[in-house]
Amino acid sequence: MNNSSKMDQDDVLRVELAVLKQEHRDLDTAIAALHERGAPDMLTLKRLKRQKLMLKDKIVRLEDRIFPDIIA
Repeated sequence: MNNSSKMDQDDVLRVELAVLKQEHRDLDTAIAALHERGAPDMLTLKRLKRQKLMLKDKIVRLEDRIFPDIIA
């Protein structure tokens, strides 16, 4: 793999990471809005929280690929 293709792959991962982080923030906003509404639909709330956790796992995996934790 040449150097430019490595940079391209990292750029793609960074864009994907940014998208996932935005989705995570959007879910945070949706969850907060449900709480503010009064008696939130617990099933919807549970689904949103589960989706948010899955996104967080994806974010962590992508960050590990982009910024490997190499102990020197």
